[in-house]
Order: sequence, then C-alpha cells, then structure tokens
Amino acid sequence: MTRFILGNIGRFVLLMVAVAVLTFTLVSLSPVDPVQANVGQAALLGMSEEKRAALEAYWGVGTPMHERFFSWAADFLHGDWGTSLRYNMPVADVVASRALNSLALMGVAWLVSGVLGFALGVAAALRQGSLLDRFVKGYCFVLAASPTFWVGLLLLMVFSVWLGWFPLGFSVPVGKSAADVTFLDALHHMALPAITLSLVGVANIALHTREKAIDVMGSPYFRFARARGLTTGQAMARHGLRNLALPALTLQFSQIAEIFGGSVLVEEVFSYPGLGQAAVTAGLGGDVALLAAIALVSAALVFAGNLTANLLYGLVDPRMRRSRGGGER
Repeated sequence: MTRFILGNIGRFVLLMVAVAVLTFTLVSLSPVDPVQANVGQAALLGMSEEKRAALEAYWGVGTPMHERFFSWAADFLHGDWGTSLRYNMPVADVVASRALNSLALMGVAWLVSGVLGFALGVAAALRQGSLLDRFVKGYCFVLAASPTFWVGLLLLMVFSVWLGWFPLGFSVPVGKSAADVTFLDALHHMALPAITLSLVGVANIALHTREKAIDVMGSPYFRFARARGLTTGQAMARHGLRNLALPALTLQFSQIAEIFGGSVLVEEVFSYPGLGQAAVTAGLGGDVALLAAIALVSAALVFAGNLTANLLYGLVDPRMRRSRGGGER
C-alpha cells in the first residue's frame, strides 16, 4: 500500500513537471512580445535603443529557453510568480483572491451534485422501470448532452431576468464596499452559478450509482437480506449503501476536471470573478505570467482530484494496487 501511494504521488509530481514544461514552451513560442506587452505599443515606439535593450535583457529576450525555464521555475517555487499586466498586482495575489471564489463555487457544486446524483441514482434503481426511473434517466441524458454555458444562460434568463430572484452576475452587490458584504450577499450571488454546475454534474453520478445499485440488488447477500424479511428499501439502507458510497465518491473526485472546465464557462456567463474568468482575461490581454500561473494551479487542482480518486480506488479494490505494482502490505 505504501508503494502504491508513493507511486501515485510520484506520478502527480511528474505530471506537474510536464505541465510546467509544456506551459512555458507554449508561452515562449507564442507571438507575444514581452517588452511590448509590458510597456505598450506607444511607449515602445518612443523608447530609446538603450532602454529597449535593458528591458529585453530583463525579460530574457535572446536567452536560451532552457535557462529561462529554470530561472522561471526557481522563482515560481519561491513564490515569485511575476506581475499581472491586466490587474497590475502580483500574480500570486490575483490567483489567491480568484481561487477562493472558484473553490467556493466548485466546492458547493461538487457537494450538491454528488449528494443529489447519489440520491437520484439509488431512487431510480429502487424504482427500476417506473416513471421515476425514466424521469431520472431522461434528466441525466438531456443534461449530460447540454453545454454548460447554455444551461447557465437559460437559468440566467429565467431566474434573474424574468423572475428577478437572483442577481445578474458578479460575486458581490455592485457599489457595496467589501467590508459591508455579508455572507448572505456572497451566497446569493454564488447560488445561480453553483446551481448551474450542480445540475450539469449530477448526470454521471446518478447514472453510475443507478447501475451499481442494480448490481447490488441482484447480489446474493442482498437477496439473502430480502429473504430474511427486509423490504427492498431496508436492505438497501442496511447493506447496499455502504457498497455504493465509496465508488460514487471516487467517481466524484475524478469529475473535478469536468467541474473546473464547466466553472470556466459559468464564470464567464455570470461574470463571476474566479480563476476561469481570470484565465480568459489573461489570454485575451496577453498576460503571460498570469496565464501560466493559472494553468499550473488548475492542473494541480485537477491532478489532485484524480490522485484522490486513484487512492480511494486502491483502498476499495486491492487488485488495482497489485496492477500498479503496489503489492499488499
């Protein structure tokens, strides 16, 4: 088990190194001129050759790529992520403030979609072939095929524009100072984006749980419990749920990548100031330092979810530990 855990952590580190190399390479090969991006076209045209040469030396123009990568990686590991051009502040501060909003949004959506998907999957399995089962399957198939931004726009039109129950966007009320923003204000602004992510994220968990629950209901120990006089619901509550919860949880952790990808679109639709919106702003504005940092933070978040899912699968199924060379300890 120890080798299995260390092997997964080692793969996580190697993936992060690969993402760092790929991100830096793509940024280096992009047509963005670091000097022009930082001083602007007008200032660049009126700049002396000596000043331009000094700035080119500062930004590493003409320095071999591998030397610039090691210098950038060392600074990044020491917490110096550069300065954001679009936000005119350290990249680490931008990422920290935006990550809090994104993590709150994704955390709520992750929890709600997991609980709701698990409950719907179990309910559909218990009523297999019924109207409820057909409704759950239809809901999952439709939502799984629906683009996240389309669902967000639909909810925005209905609940914000027509009904006026939720604000049109942002994470806090417009014109209200940060000191005056309450928890209820933040929750009110986050509700509709979180609902959008939750509705879309339910499908996989519900369908997976339904199939697993049907398998459990056909197992010998479940039939034995029914033979002892337990109803289907009682047998599921006492013997089935424990065999369904952990596989559903591992699948939910592996869905962090999908939730993060959906949050990028949702944040744009609702103008929610998170990492996704910052990434779009950085990409359109040529903010290379911020874009690279967001790419690494996003990769770390996604890989951490997959790492957790792999470790949970290893705990559930010892065969996975043996297949990965972990052995039994």
